[in-house]
Amino acid sequence: SIMRKRKTADSPHTSTDLSEEKEKLRLKKEVGLISGVSFIAGTMIGSGIFMSPEWVLHQMGSPASSLLIWAACGLLATFGALSYAEIGTIIKESGGDYIYILRIFGPFPAFLFAYTSVILVRPASLAAICLSFAEYAVAPFYPGCSSPQVVIKCAAAACILLLTIINCLNVRLATSIMNIFTAAKLLALLVIVVGGLVLLAKGQTQSFQNAFQNTTAGIGVVGAAFYQGLWSYDGWNNLNYVTEELKKPEVTLPRAVMIAIPLVTGLYLLVNVSYLAAMTPSELLSSGAVAVTWGDKVLGSWAWLISLSVALSTFGSANGTFFSGGRVCYVAAREGHM
Repeated sequence: SIMRKRKTADSPHTSTDLSEEKEKLRLKKEVGLISGVSFIAGTMIGSGIFMSPEWVLHQMGSPASSLLIWAACGLLATFGALSYAEIGTIIKESGGDYIYILRIFGPFPAFLFAYTSVILVRPASLAAICLSFAEYAVAPFYPGCSSPQVVIKCAAAACILLLTIINCLNVRLATSIMNIFTAAKLLALLVIVVGGLVLLAKGQTQSFQNAFQNTTAGIGVVGAAFYQGLWSYDGWNNLNYVTEELKKPEVTLPRAVMIAIPLVTGLYLLVNVSYLAAMTPSELLSSGAVAVTWGDKVLGSWAWLISLSVALSTFGSANGTFFSGGRVCYVAAREGHM
C-alpha cells in the first residue's frame, strides 16, 4: 500500500488532476444575443438566396407554389432550431451534433460523426462556399468573359487562409467580422426588397396573375423543391456549436433562434417576390444567377453592387462555417476523440 501511495504521489497526472484540467479547459463567454443572431443569420444567408430561387421555381412550376415552399422551408428550419435550442439548454456544452450524439448514444457514433465532419463534410462545405465567393469576387475583373479557373481557385484558397488566421487570432475578432458582414448582407437584401416593392407599386404584377397556374404536383417534385430551398436555410443549428461561449445560454440560445430564423424567412419571401416583380417566370428560369439578372434589370449601371453583395454574403457565411467547425475539433479533442 505504501508503494501504491508513492506511485500515486509521484505520478504527474492523476485522474483527479485530469478531470480538473478538463473542467478548466473552457472557452470564454464572449457571444451575446446580437452576435448570436448575427451568427445564425450570417451563416444561413450565403449564396443560396441569390442562386436557388430559379431551381425551386423550376421544380414547382408556378410563382405562388414556389413561395409556399420557401415559407414551408423556413417553418421546418424554425421547428428544427427550436428542438436544438431545447437540447442546447439541457446539454450546455459546445460541439452541436457531436456532443449530443456523444451524451445520448455514446462515444462510437460520436467519433464517427467527428471523423466525417472534420475530414470530409466541413472542408468540402467550406471549399464550396469559398469557391462561390471567389467566383463573384473576381467577376468584375473579367467583364464580358468567364473568369479563369486558376484565378477563382487561388482566390478561394486565399479566402480560406485569411479566415484561418482570423479565427485563430481572436474569438471577438471573428464575431465582429460576422456582425459586420451580416449587416452588409441584410442591407443588400433590403435593397432588393425595396426595389421589388417599387416595381410592384408601379404595377409590375404580371408574375402574380394566375400565380398557381402550371403548378406541378407529386411527392418527388415537392421533395426536390424542398431540397433546393433548404440549402438556403442551412446553418440554423450553428449556434449550438458554440453553446459554452454564449452569455446566459439558456436565455440567449432560444431568443437568438426566434429572432434570426423568422427574420431570414421573411427576407427570403420578400426577395423572391422582388425577383418575380422584376422578371417573368420564364426569364427567372433562364437566368444563370437570379440576383445578378435582377441587378441588370433594376439597378442598371449599379448592378455590380449585387455581385459585391453576393461576395460579401458568401464570405460571411464561410466565416460562420469556420467558426462552428473549429468547435467540433476542439470539443472532440477535449473528449479524446482526435
